[in-house]
Amino acid sequence: MRIAWPHMGSLEYVLGSVFEELGLDYVLPPPNSQRTLELGARHGPEFACFPLKTTLGNFIEALEAGADTLIMVAGRGPCRFGYYAETQRRILAEAGYDFVMVPLEFEPSRIPLTLKRLKRLKQGRPWISLYRAIKFALHKAHLIDRLEQQALHQRWLDREKGATTEALKRCYRMVWEAGSYQDLARVEKEAFAILRSVPRVEREEIRIGIVGEFYLVLEPYFNLNVEEQLGDLGAYVERNIYLTDWLRPSGERPVLGHHEHGSERLAAPYLSHKVGGEGIFSVGDTILFHRLGFDGVVQLMPFTCMPETIAKSILPQVSQDLGIPVLSLVIDELTGMAGVATRLEAFADLARFRRRARADASGLAPQPALTAR
Repeated sequence: MRIAWPHMGSLEYVLGSVFEELGLDYVLPPPNSQRTLELGARHGPEFACFPLKTTLGNFIEALEAGADTLIMVAGRGPCRFGYYAETQRRILAEAGYDFVMVPLEFEPSRIPLTLKRLKRLKQGRPWISLYRAIKFALHKAHLIDRLEQQALHQRWLDREKGATTEALKRCYRMVWEAGSYQDLARVEKEAFAILRSVPRVEREEIRIGIVGEFYLVLEPYFNLNVEEQLGDLGAYVERNIYLTDWLRPSGERPVLGHHEHGSERLAAPYLSHKVGGEGIFSVGDTILFHRLGFDGVVQLMPFTCMPETIAKSILPQVSQDLGIPVLSLVIDELTGMAGVATRLEAFADLARFRRRARADASGLAPQPALTAR
């Protein structure tokens, strides 16, 4: 059995750690690329949301590299993400690939079936070993999230563009190589020291928050490196979701330090119930970023994403009421880097103007939400 899963931000370090700990064979798909996207778009339905196509491309590349067992999270609900596993299984089977799709569902009624599937995946290893491997991997994920947050907060001060990004890549490798809790404690100190040692310069600060559909927020290649672009434009950046939040569906957000119920309460005047995915959090966390003094919010969403389309229809009113600019970026396989870069540059200028005007106590007209595709 050679197991594979799709890329999503730093997920490879977490799941890879689990399989390394258990001594199980696995295949990492090649890094995301234009070929990944082309494969997914070629085989996926045209109307499917963007992440289905990109993760389908990952699966095809993993199968080409020798994988025979594919893992995908599944479930039910308003968001189509829960149906990716079965949809992709049928697409790949019709394309002639020989493999086994293992959907992992975490709804209470589906836990017995998920445990049965996990039993097959662990290939005879003791349950206690699986538990320990997952626990250790979650510690790694939490550390990676905090390192990524540090990078988001300091990239805008880089004396040399890209220095923080290079330091973060070095930190990823250190976390990956940590084989014990003692190693991880040492790596934590060294990695933060590496990031904080990046030479800085003084710059005028602007603060921009990122909200949106979790896959696009977490996957830098397919969100066109929005976080890095904003940092290079001089923005202190924070995102509303980290990988740990997604891996621990308790509602706690240990990196940001609050519970998602708080976000739901903030969204309530505009959206009183969940609409699937992160739709309600995109609304609530935009309000949260406003309260925290941020100068603008960027919403990332895949083309045809239903929950984020609902949020996008509400955000102009939030923007109007609170006077905080909101830029909605709708991303699909036709979205180009140059177009996104131009819009982010204009948005950063707008946020900078807003901050200066606020500092001068001059009157501000509410900024309507901006939409770009």
